Amino acid sequence: MKPLEGIRVLDFTHVLAGPYATMILGDLGAEVVKIERPKIGDDSRGFGPYKNGESAYFANINRDKYGIVLDLKSSKAKDIVRELVKKSDVVIENFKPGTMEKLGFSYEEFSKINPRIIYVSISGFGKTGLYKDRPGYDMIVQAFGGIMSITGPEGGPPVRVGTSVGDITAALFASIGILSALIAREKTGRGQFIDVAMLDCQLAILENAIMRYYIAGEIPGPLGTRHPSIVPFQAFMAKDDWIVIAVGNDNLWAKFCKAVGREELIDDPRFKTNPKRLENYKTLKPIIDEIISEKTVNEWLEIFTKAGVPSTRINTIDKTVNDPHVKARGILQNVKHPVIGDMLIPKLPIMFSDTPSDIDRPAPLLGEHSEKILRELLGFNDKEIEALKEEGVLG
Repeated sequence: MKPLEGIRVLDFTHVLAGPYATMILGDLGAEVVKIERPKIGDDSRGFGPYKNGESAYFANINRDKYGIVLDLKSSKAKDIVRELVKKSDVVIENFKPGTMEKLGFSYEEFSKINPRIIYVSISGFGKTGLYKDRPGYDMIVQAFGGIMSITGPEGGPPVRVGTSVGDITAALFASIGILSALIAREKTGRGQFIDVAMLDCQLAILENAIMRYYIAGEIPGPLGTRHPSIVPFQAFMAKDDWIVIAVGNDNLWAKFCKAVGREELIDDPRFKTNPKRLENYKTLKPIIDEIISEKTVNEWLEIFTKAGVPSTRINTIDKTVNDPHVKARGILQNVKHPVIGDMLIPKLPIMFSDTPSDIDRPAPLLGEHSEKILRELLGFNDKEIEALKEEGVLG
C-alpha cells in the first residue's frame, strides 16, 4: 500500500510546475485524473526529446496518472468536471491567471459542490499583489526572483540555473501544501484553497542571499562554484579535470592541510578559522590552485577519501546515471511506455520502509483513459460515451 492510496486528484495542470506536483502525488499512490484539451493535450507533449513520435519529456513528468480529454468549452464537459469534483479530494491547476474562473471552476464554485475539496493554484506571481495577472514561466521567475543574478561565473553575465528550479520548487511546495491540507482536513472536515506563487518559492530558497543583503548590506553577485560564506568550498582545476572540495568546518580544514602535505597552513593566522579564510580568500585561493594542479582528479580523490575530506569529480550526466552507487540506490527505474518503449526514469527520491513509491504506470497517451474514467468513476454507459464522442465533448 502506498501513502496516498484512496486520495483522488483532479489535475488541470500543464507543462511542468503543476504536472511535477501531481507526479509526486501519483507516485505516492494518489489516483491522478489528468484532464487535457482535445487533439493537442498538455503543451509539453510538444517538447522533445521524442521517440516514435512521443514526447519523453511529457512521459517522464506524467507517469502514474490517468488521462481524459475534455473540451472544457462544452457545457457537458463542464458537467462531467463537476461530477468528478464531487468524487475528488484535490484539484490542482496552473493555468494563466483567471482561466479557471472564466470556466466557472473557481475554488468558491468547487467548494460548494464539495466542501472537503483542497484546491491548489500555482501561478507565477500568486493570487494577490500588484503582479497577480502576469503570466509566469520558469525563466521569468528565475530572473525576477534574483536567482539568475547570483548564478554563473564571477563577474560574468546572469545565467539560468541548468534545471527549471522555478517550476520544480513551486511543485515541491505545492505538494507540501497539499499533504498538510489533507492532514488539516482530518481535524476540521473542511478543504481549503492553497495559493502557490513561483516567485514566493524562489525567494524561499535563496538561502543566505537575502541575509547577506539585509544583514551585511551586500548585493550578492555570481561567484562561479565558490560558496559565499565557506572557504575552501568550490571547484578547483586538477592536473586533468575539475574537482570539488568542500571544507565545511575548521576540523576539515586541518584534515585538508594534512592531506595535501601543507600542515603549516593549519595554524596560519590568515587561514586558521573559516571567517579568516573568507577574509583572506584572494590570498588563499592561488595557494590551493597551485596545490591541486599537481595531481590528477583520481589521485586527489584517493587521498581525500582516506583523509575524510569531502570531495568529488564534477560528473557529466552520463557518468552520474551510470555510477554504481546510483544504480545500487535504485533511484532510476525502468518503465515501459506503450509507444516509446523502455524508459529510465528517476522515481520519487523518498525511500519508505513500508509504503513504496515506485512508478506503477507510464504516462497516459492522449485521452487513453477517457472511457475508463467515465465508466468507472461516473457510471456512464457505452451509449452515453458514444454520444459524447459524436458531440466532440471528449475531443
